[in-house]
Amino acid sequence: MEIKITKTTNPKTKPSADTKLGFGNYYTDHMFIMNYDEGQGWHDARIVPYGPIALDPAAMCLHYGQEVFEGLKAYKTEDGSIQLFRPEKNMARLNVSNERLCIPLIDEAFCVEAIKKLVEVDQDWIPAEEGTSLYIRPFIIAADAHVGVHPAKHYLFIVILSPVGAYYPQGLNPVDIYVEQKYVRAVKGGMGFTKTAGNYAASLKAQDDAEKIGYTQVLWLDGVERKYIEEVGTMNVFFVIGDEVVTPELSGSILSGITRMSVIELLRHKGYKVTERKLSIDELYEAHDNGTLKEAFGTGTAAVISPIGTFEWNGRKITVADGGIGEISQMLYDTITGIQSGKIKDEFNWTQKI
Repeated sequence: MEIKITKTTNPKTKPSADTKLGFGNYYTDHMFIMNYDEGQGWHDARIVPYGPIALDPAAMCLHYGQEVFEGLKAYKTEDGSIQLFRPEKNMARLNVSNERLCIPLIDEAFCVEAIKKLVEVDQDWIPAEEGTSLYIRPFIIAADAHVGVHPAKHYLFIVILSPVGAYYPQGLNPVDIYVEQKYVRAVKGGMGFTKTAGNYAASLKAQDDAEKIGYTQVLWLDGVERKYIEEVGTMNVFFVIGDEVVTPELSGSILSGITRMSVIELLRHKGYKVTERKLSIDELYEAHDNGTLKEAFGTGTAAVISPIGTFEWNGRKITVADGGIGEISQMLYDTITGIQSGKIKDEFNWTQKI
């Protein structure tokens, strides 16, 4: 499929090098759009000036949440080239979400090429400062003007770009986590394994409550027994217990993170014992009490590696790694960001040049 390109005649003022970008505050000059119509399939792929989307007030995505999205990044390397980190994995995961949400599957290879073309068009927006990148947000929405609960027949696939800095204001400094006990985010058989808006909407109340008492994020427990650790609001989670690195198994209620996958592969490559299994909150606290809990950290595209300094559960607060950054957390952050930025040789063929 040909990608038509219409460039803006009114470019925006780009953030300066000393701008504190934050996360998701600025957007580039262009976006990618592709339509789906039943009987025709995906068509009319185009890059156009960034701007509002015209939707009917009855558009089904607004009423029934038939929407999926992804998140990945483009990086400017020291030699001035541009690269993506495992984009094919993001497009494969997008199709997993599409399947669950009754959205037509995309051509994964074509969508990777479309992302590359969009990034190439807006390459001057990629920040070059330490710890910055160009965040890429592909998403699909149901566009039918119909108030009725059934899969749509018309969709929009859109990609937008945003120059970003650190996801958390504290950067790599450890975050404080509140273990949620009142609310449930997802259960096996639901949509917890997909990237769909409803999963994140379900987490907002707990997140807001946690922030009001001084916590950065919420740690979710399973929705049935309310005892097994699942994931942090925007991250998968890992624990170094004794000589083992433990992360919750993919049981259908948590997201199969691309960074999670990369961390497991990297740790095993370096000889660490990594186990994907059920881990109860009781076991975590027992490991703290007997001195075997050495580190805890979250993983995700936005923050890459986010060390965890404290947990609060049942009114009891514990500190991990003396509230600092553990050796494994630091190694993972340095290695993955080094590969992403081109400072470290990519032995795994994870990056793709643009």
